[in-house]
Amino acid sequence: MAPRNQDREARAARQRLRDYQARQTMHASKIARRRRDNVVAVLVAILVIAAAVVVQVFYFAGGPGTPTPTPSPSATAASTDTPAPTPTPNSADVPNPAAAEGRTWTGEMTVNDIPLGISLDGAAAPQGVANFVTLAQKGFYNGLTCHRLTTSPGFGVLQCGDPNGDGSGGPGYSFGPIENAPAGDVYPAGTIAMARQGGNGSSMGSQFFIVYEDTTIPSDAAGGYTVLGTVTSGLDALKAGVTDAGTADGSADGKPSIPVTIGTIAVQ
Repeated sequence: MAPRNQDREARAARQRLRDYQARQTMHASKIARRRRDNVVAVLVAILVIAAAVVVQVFYFAGGPGTPTPTPSPSATAASTDTPAPTPTPNSADVPNPAAAEGRTWTGEMTVNDIPLGISLDGAAAPQGVANFVTLAQKGFYNGLTCHRLTTSPGFGVLQCGDPNGDGSGGPGYSFGPIENAPAGDVYPAGTIAMARQGGNGSSMGSQFFIVYEDTTIPSDAAGGYTVLGTVTSGLDALKAGVTDAGTADGSADGKPSIPVTIGTIAVQ
C-alpha cells in the first residue's frame, strides 16, 4: 500500500506542478495582453491629439477670401516657417480705431433667434472692435449666415459674417494688424475673434468666429487671432440649438447641419 500511496502522491504533486505552470503561463499572457492594450490606447490617444491639431491648422489656413474647403488628406497648412508678410496699410474704408472709444461695448447678438449677450473690449482691440461695431450699427451682419463649424474634440468654432456665405466674402476692404491675441494660443469658450487668411495679419474683414468650447489654435507666420470680446450669456443655448447637431456632411469641418443665420447685433 505504501508504494501505491507514494505513486498517487507523486502523480498529484506532478499535477499540481502542471496546474501551477499553466496558471503562471496564463498570468504572463494576461500581463502581456494588458501591456499591448495599454500601448495601443496610448497610440490611439496620440493620433487623436495629432489629428485635432492638424484640423486646427487646416481650418485657420482659410479665412476671408478663401472658400470653405472640402477636407482632404492632401490638404496642406500654411507654413509657420514662412516669414510674415509686411503689414498692408489700411485703406480709408476701414473704420477708424478711435470709433472703439477705448471702452467696453455691451449688447446682444441673435443667432437663429437665440439671444447671445456679448461684451467687446475696445481698449484691447481698438481696430477690430471699431470695425465690428461700425458694421453692426450699419446692419451689415443682419441676415448673414454662419457658414462654417468645427466639431473636433477641444476645437469648437462657429464662423460667421460672410456676405457670400462660403468663406470668400467681406465688407469690401481688409485690415490689420492682429490685436489682443491670447498667450499660449488658447481661446476659451465664449471667445469672439476675427477670422483671417492663414499667414496674413492684414486680411481681416467682416468674418468672425465664436468659440463654443475651449480651443487651442496654433499661431501661424502672422501670429494669433484678434480677440474682440466674449459671449457673456446664451452659449449653452447656442450649443444645444446649433453646434450639437454637427455639420451637414458629418465631417469635423463644414457647413452646420442646422442652417445658421444672424438676426441682429445691437451694441452700445
